[in-house]
Amino acid sequence: MTVGPTTRRRQLGADLRRLRERKGLTLEEAGARVGISKATLSRYETKEGAVKWPAVDALCREYAATDEERLALVELAKGAKIQGWWRSLADPIPESMNLMLTLEDEVVREDHFACMYVPGLLQTRAYAEAVHRASEVQCGEREVQHMVDIRMKRQELLEREEPPHLWCVIDEAALRRQVGGHEVMREQLEHLLTMSRRPHVTVQVLPFARGAHAAAVGSFAVLRGQAPDLDVVYVDLLGGGLFMEKPQELERYRLAFEYLSAQALDLESSAELVDRISREPQ
Repeated sequence: MTVGPTTRRRQLGADLRRLRERKGLTLEEAGARVGISKATLSRYETKEGAVKWPAVDALCREYAATDEERLALVELAKGAKIQGWWRSLADPIPESMNLMLTLEDEVVREDHFACMYVPGLLQTRAYAEAVHRASEVQCGEREVQHMVDIRMKRQELLEREEPPHLWCVIDEAALRRQVGGHEVMREQLEHLLTMSRRPHVTVQVLPFARGAHAAAVGSFAVLRGQAPDLDVVYVDLLGGGLFMEKPQELERYRLAFEYLSAQALDLESSAELVDRISREPQ
């Protein structure tokens, strides 16, 4: 399994580039001042590969960074190889899930549009099991439980002292699709209502009555980092997912989410619709 860049490493690369540009230096000029090649400095800034913290310290001094900025980046450099909790799992996980967990570990906000299922961070265990059994028809029960365990562990993100803001726009179809049967679905909708009352969780419903919308192609998530250039878009695909981080791609999906949120019901009306659907006889 390929090891993707840690979130700390991505943050470090973005910050080094920002400081260099603030100082008005080219890659070649900055590298020459601290005795590293242009190619090496470029690699430092592209969020991949190993870094040496003494070089980061020297670069920060050349860039006239504040002591606070310099010490923070040195700590990032020292911790850039630290991997998340999922690295210790006995069973392997899909590469797309590995990268999702890496990015999500230090995300500050997640914007989800869900047209098929309730977003994973808001799923009950029974609902998640039903989703995995339907999606991975050739998987054995042990593998299904392994993936569900990971999903449940992911949800601890929302229990942190300072959790990220989770903003979900959910298509009405996802709320009416009977996943796992009536009782599983009723429990899921009640859980969704409970989670939506948390201050850091926003849930809006895009009703059928709104007609065509800005994301007819499918579900996606915008994972937002400490700075806009750390944002990544995740798009669901059969058998995995696609990650995108080019500026034009990010802007397209950010705008799509804004449109979807504007088309969706307000928070109170959304909660009323979820509650109404949960009480409908089957």
